[in-house]
Amino acid sequence: MKTLFFYLISLTIPGFCMAQNPDSLSRANLTLDIHNDYKFKVKNFIVPAIFIGYGLVSLGDNNVIRDLDLTTKDELQEDHPLFAAHADDYLQFAPAAAVYGLHLAGIKGKHSLADATGLYLLSEAIMGGTTHSLKSWTHRLRPNGSAYNSFPSGHTANAFASAEFLNQEYKDTYPWIGYAGYTVATATGLLRMYNNKHWLSDVVAGAGFGILSTKLSYLIYPKLKRLILGKGSTNYNLTPSYQQHSFGLSFNGTF
Repeated sequence: MKTLFFYLISLTIPGFCMAQNPDSLSRANLTLDIHNDYKFKVKNFIVPAIFIGYGLVSLGDNNVIRDLDLTTKDELQEDHPLFAAHADDYLQFAPAAAVYGLHLAGIKGKHSLADATGLYLLSEAIMGGTTHSLKSWTHRLRPNGSAYNSFPSGHTANAFASAEFLNQEYKDTYPWIGYAGYTVATATGLLRMYNNKHWLSDVVAGAGFGILSTKLSYLIYPKLKRLILGKGSTNYNLTPSYQQHSFGLSFNGTF
């Protein structure tokens, strides 16, 4: 079980580190301006690169990382042979859902809800395209023998993409929210292994691809928005509302 403890600590560290390094934006300028692009910083991509590299090494035969996959599976199956829980199917979306819930509660994030939605959808597109392509290319058998699409873990990638999305939106004002998101994402990855659906390296790599996808989204989105809407100033917002016992969204903007 020491390997699981190491995994739990290693996957929560990125959230703690990234939440402790807020962007230099002031609270007064938290709404995304299409003229202000996020800057590429190598240090922001070190953690996901390490996670992805770890997973890629495991694809080779007869190496220590692959051996750790096998021993971790054996430990889990020996200790919990009948374990079956499907909370991971829902937990993977929880951090992203929290962004919308917090907006509805009046706790604003870094961006308007419209821009946050665009950022999240772009992150999901990057993550989904990458993980599905790799599943087909690597053709790795799942530990339970059910299919040849084990690497990387899509559930874990989605969970960490969502956690990084939540972290990016609130790390400047409520860092602890980012911690909570990464804790949920880590639980998702652990459940994938307990359910015998993924190897340890699948989950670590999935975490890397998830974090990377959201970080790329925050770099690309301002440029993509400018390309689509032009260089003029554009402000718009989606505001959650509750009227007559029903939830809704109101749109307003100037073009």
